[in-house]
Amino acid sequence: MCGIVGLFLKDPSLEPSLGEMLAGMLEVMSDRGPDSAGFAVYGEGAPGRTKITLRGKNLASVAPALGADVQATIRDTHLVLSVPTPDAGAVRAWLARERPDLTVTGSGERVEIYKDVGLPAKVAERFGLAGMAGTHGVGHTRMATESAVTADGAHPFSTGADQCLVHNGSLSNHRSVRRVLEPEGMTFTSDNDSEVAAAYLTVKMRQGASLAEALEAGLKDLDGFYTFVVGTKEGFAVLRDPVSCKPAVMAETDRYVAFGSEYRALAGLPGIESARVFEPEPARIYAWEHA
Repeated sequence: MCGIVGLFLKDPSLEPSLGEMLAGMLEVMSDRGPDSAGFAVYGEGAPGRTKITLRGKNLASVAPALGADVQATIRDTHLVLSVPTPDAGAVRAWLARERPDLTVTGSGERVEIYKDVGLPAKVAERFGLAGMAGTHGVGHTRMATESAVTADGAHPFSTGADQCLVHNGSLSNHRSVRRVLEPEGMTFTSDNDSEVAAAYLTVKMRQGASLAEALEAGLKDLDGFYTFVVGTKEGFAVLRDPVSCKPAVMAETDRYVAFGSEYRALAGLPGIESARVFEPEPARIYAWEHA
């Protein structure tokens, strides 16, 4: 059992409050996932630069070793590097060679991904989620049932630029799907089936599929019961499997779209009393994007 939340802002005046609203939603889902938590925030990006979020220890020495044109922000056990996009590949190679103890949680122009072991409210507090601004974000609270309680097993999982996935459910064929993805160049940091789902979408999109087409293909290729919320640079998408035994609810107003595993995650949002509240249908893709 896990808890998922997502928030997509239509009204720019809400952007300074994104983190505060997302933190409240995440905390409400604590009893669905008390052992670890994580979130992705799509904040302001700089053209021509890529953010790389890292998790580990001894973070202060990383940026100086990489050179002058690297900006760094440390948040507890995570470090966000901002590097010129043409240099991002070389930076990743340096990290793999010189700092294999660090884990890349995500990268892209806008996304920052934080996740760790602990109660969701404590995880959000440690990383300062309530003070973060952005256009949209997703979050996850985890109750580990099929793998150990580790930061590597926490969500979101990111296997493509500005793309991440959170998942409630279980995939029965993730091992066989993983064996197909590895020859496509995908590497994995955990045994979590959700990381396989994220990698599946990334590979499909690298092969030319849109996100909607990749999710549609997943309905055939990913066996199990699941609810996915996928974050992208422009917005997010929601998909439930054809059986849809996992709970899910959405709310839409002229200011935002919100997702929660349960309605109580949405109850504190502004204007929720006048929102269109609905349960997403099985095997139907819902997506919202900024122009």
